[in-house]
Amino acid sequence: MANKIKNKEPEINVGEAIVETEHFFTKYKKAVIYTVGAIVVLFAIVLLYKQFVLVPQQNEAINQTFVAEQYFRANDFEKALNGDGNALGFAQLINEYGSKSGEAVYFYAGVCQLQLGNYNEAIEYLEKYKGEDPIITARAIACIGDAYVGLNDYNRAITQFLQAARTADNIFAASYLMKAGLAYEETGDKENALKMYEEIQLKYPQSAEGFEINKYITRIKSTK
Repeated sequence: MANKIKNKEPEINVGEAIVETEHFFTKYKKAVIYTVGAIVVLFAIVLLYKQFVLVPQQNEAINQTFVAEQYFRANDFEKALNGDGNALGFAQLINEYGSKSGEAVYFYAGVCQLQLGNYNEAIEYLEKYKGEDPIITARAIACIGDAYVGLNDYNRAITQFLQAARTADNIFAASYLMKAGLAYEETGDKENALKMYEEIQLKYPQSAEGFEINKYITRIKSTK
């Protein structure tokens, strides 16, 4: 019978491994210490920056928005946007703090510009809004559509209104579909306008738009 040959794993000399490890740390001890020390220092700098610079800036920025929000609620969009000479407006808050004062400042600034008739500036601010609330996000998208209507760019407006309606499927979507329908009518596309109105009738009959939607549907059908 042939002798079976067994493969043997190489033996590990633990003592040699320990000695080699000791030699490595002896040789590179300073480099290791400096590297670890640098990491610790960097970590400490990051923590200190966050605690003593970033967080105070965020708190200051948020506190600064209070007056601008008061002007916004009072429909004084000029002061809400540009300040009153003492308190900062949303435009100044964005220039000084960026998003540290919260994503909502871009929404507020965009709506202010929209109300003031500055449509391109409104679009620029509103496109920077990156909030997580789907209702406000839908509203921001719809406001971009309103700005395009102000620029007589109805096709882009329709795209925005439809996106807004799909972003938050709730009663507010009825107003976005209504805006899309009216924009379709401005382009002469009565067929798609009718689809918008019929969707409101089907999905959102209890909305403010739903209560009056029949007259829009009847008007379109009577001209076909």
